[in-house]
Amino acid sequence: MGYGQGINAVCNGVFESTYGISPASGFKKLPFVSSTLGEERPLIEDDQLGFGREGLDPSYDVATNDGDIVIPVDQAAIGFWLRAMFGAPATTGAGPYTHVFQSGSASLPSMSLEIGNPDVPSFSTHYGAVANQMRIALARSGMLNATISLMCQGETAEDPASAAGTPTALTGTRFAQATGSIKRGGVALGAVVSAELAISNGLDKVEVIREDGRIDGVVPGVLAATITLRTRFNSLQLFNDATNQTPIALEVGWVAGANSLKFALPRVFLPRPKKPIEGPRGIMADFTAQASGAGGHKVTATLINTTATY
Repeated sequence: MGYGQGINAVCNGVFESTYGISPASGFKKLPFVSSTLGEERPLIEDDQLGFGREGLDPSYDVATNDGDIVIPVDQAAIGFWLRAMFGAPATTGAGPYTHVFQSGSASLPSMSLEIGNPDVPSFSTHYGAVANQMRIALARSGMLNATISLMCQGETAEDPASAAGTPTALTGTRFAQATGSIKRGGVALGAVVSAELAISNGLDKVEVIREDGRIDGVVPGVLAATITLRTRFNSLQLFNDATNQTPIALEVGWVAGANSLKFALPRVFLPRPKKPIEGPRGIMADFTAQASGAGGHKVTATLINTTATY
């Protein structure tokens, strides 16, 4: 038995046919950066009187398994997580393939995610996992990652053997921050220092009385999509958009040769922000824009790569 090391940790994922039931096969080996998944059962202090100052045994409360997994925004595995966020894509082409994911699906797929440490060895599967949020930060340089927030029904006991068998590796070259772009109405938007795209499915837990103390499922709520822009103040373009209270179309994306990933938000409203002067250096202005679904889908993600299907 060895000591568990993060560098050797593995993540294997598969979509479930039935919520909370892990398939026996079909797992994909997925790259990841970090994970905070794990089932918790807090203790409730006993409240009985008449047994002296020492008290009696505590009771176990209900189980919760909510957490984040940080994953690289790469050219292949990102499609697995886009399916988790939006549902199955419409795929066309014969290589390269174009996968179009759209927000607003009435139901979302659930997953089984096995997180393992081969050094110990120790493997456990987080089942009934549904993606609630996706956040991607855009910057001029650095590693391009996405944070996926999950709600899971439960976690299996630790096992020295993997339940994933021999999973198929779903890996590709990571998109680079340096190739990112932000466009307004199809035209590159200048003076953006950093940005963050945040999408939420607004999941609502189905908390019922069950013998195992776990949730019975999750229900999608109103989808929310925002994009935060930190800009250098050198133009009135975005200020005029905010003042006129007219929606604009925004697109964020990355390109690597024939492969690309783009998020289109066709109807976005900008708030009118302050532009504080904090010293002799450049003046910054922050916009937190909200997407609207009045004209259709709030978000459309288009992934072009060499993976045939998700």
